[in-house]
Amino acid sequence: MSILFALIIILFSAIMHEYMHGWMADRLGDPTAKDAGRLTLNPVNHIDLWGSILMPAVIFLSTGGGLIFGYAKPVPFNPYNLRDQKYGVAKVAIAGPLANFSVALFLGLLLRLLPGISQSLFMLIATIIQINLVLFVFNLLPIPPLDGSKVIMPFLPYAWQEKLIRMEQYGMYIVLIFVLFGFPLIVPIIDLLFRLIVGV
Repeated sequence: MSILFALIIILFSAIMHEYMHGWMADRLGDPTAKDAGRLTLNPVNHIDLWGSILMPAVIFLSTGGGLIFGYAKPVPFNPYNLRDQKYGVAKVAIAGPLANFSVALFLGLLLRLLPGISQSLFMLIATIIQINLVLFVFNLLPIPPLDGSKVIMPFLPYAWQEKLIRMEQYGMYIVLIFVLFGFPLIVPIIDLLFRLIVGV
């Protein structure tokens, strides 16, 4: 898999992820993403120089092609505009990872229905599935500011909610440490999902 191909996959997978955050927020009453021109799949509106290009390239090259991870520019939204004030933020948060899981599931079913495809096409589709599963699992980690922390927030006692909110100022450092040292912890989950979806 070439670095260019990997970057294209991670970019469009991350864009789909962010688009669905904005789409869900809009459905729940917050037009912030739409008003900012972010409710689009146009990559120009979503590219983050570090998260979409430089960081994925550095991770890909430093791991010898064994790992790639990145993100698109976060879609803005105003939680106070949401009609559902209790669970609205959680719904917006879960929409991104579910978009990645839906892509992986659809392509996995496609591979099951097309058993006679060439090895090269199989590997291409499998790579897209793996990258989307990485985004799905990673973003559901309960580390602020990742989506997982926002998904569980309404279900936690108030004291725990306050702790997560305070953690968010250090969140990106925690995320970076996890990417560098803790990523192997979620690899078995990603591999299991891949095997279940693709059937290998």
